Amino acid sequence: MKAVVLAGGYATRLWPITKHRPKMFLPVGDSTVIDQIFAELEADERIDDVYVSTNERFAEDFRDHLAESEFDKPRLTVEDTTEEDEKFGVVGALAQLFDRENITEDTLVIAGDNLISFGISDFVDFFEAKESPTLAAYDVGSRERAKSYGLVELDGDEVVDFQEKPDDPKSTLVSIACYAFTAETIPLLDEYLDNDNNPDEPGWFVQWLQSRDSVYAYTFDEAWFDIGTPESYLEAVGWKLDGENRVADSATVENTTLGENVHIMPGAELVNSSVNNSIVFPSATIRDCDIRNSIIDEKTHVENMDLAGALIGAHTQILNGE
Repeated sequence: MKAVVLAGGYATRLWPITKHRPKMFLPVGDSTVIDQIFAELEADERIDDVYVSTNERFAEDFRDHLAESEFDKPRLTVEDTTEEDEKFGVVGALAQLFDRENITEDTLVIAGDNLISFGISDFVDFFEAKESPTLAAYDVGSRERAKSYGLVELDGDEVVDFQEKPDDPKSTLVSIACYAFTAETIPLLDEYLDNDNNPDEPGWFVQWLQSRDSVYAYTFDEAWFDIGTPESYLEAVGWKLDGENRVADSATVENTTLGENVHIMPGAELVNSSVNNSIVFPSATIRDCDIRNSIIDEKTHVENMDLAGALIGAHTQILNGE
């Protein structure tokens, strides 16, 4: 079995912290989101190759990351795009990848920015038992949130209806970006695209596929985070830290109150401040500040500020309100 990790997005909603780094490299707890996925794929002996699909802009970042990692399976496969408006759409890029890498086996496809609470090997077990295309489904608990995803209707664990981004969702069970396709399914990607169907989100392909083939849903509880916004990133970090704080040994924290879910990275300096539910990147300096629900990028200097819900880019100086 093969696996594809989708890592080609530009994460514009997380700019400026993702303007020059892939969002998959953002730290969550003691690792990154994508490394947690790599670790699970590495451990599953049924998966022999892991293709990491990214764009030209971040290709070198991924080459360096994989070269320095402990993982043997991942290999890079690069889309020929450098900007968001050049993208083929996820389905289009996926079809190109299968053709480029000559993938004809059963294949797991998972988004590299998915923080999930289930074991990927459990998902593969379910897929193998069904011997049919399979998706992972999660109850987001809100019809408003459900509008942003593919809505899943089930009979038992079989998908009987699938609606991508419905205007008026009837439930809150949605498909997340984790799929398993049989070898027989893969050629249907070309048929789907040749008929001028939507090349963007995989959900459109699943909706098309569900009307032609049996599709099953692996449902799970606890937690799932689609890390695409500052809010969702902070929520994911909060879930991972579970009320605790993570402070690097080389960070300096003097006369500073740390609330819950605070991640302070190496070389950061916090003096005479209060920080809660926030992330402070390496070598940032925070003095005489009250920081809440914020992300402070590397080598930033913030002084005498009261910040809530802030997203401060790297190498920024904000001193005395200026």
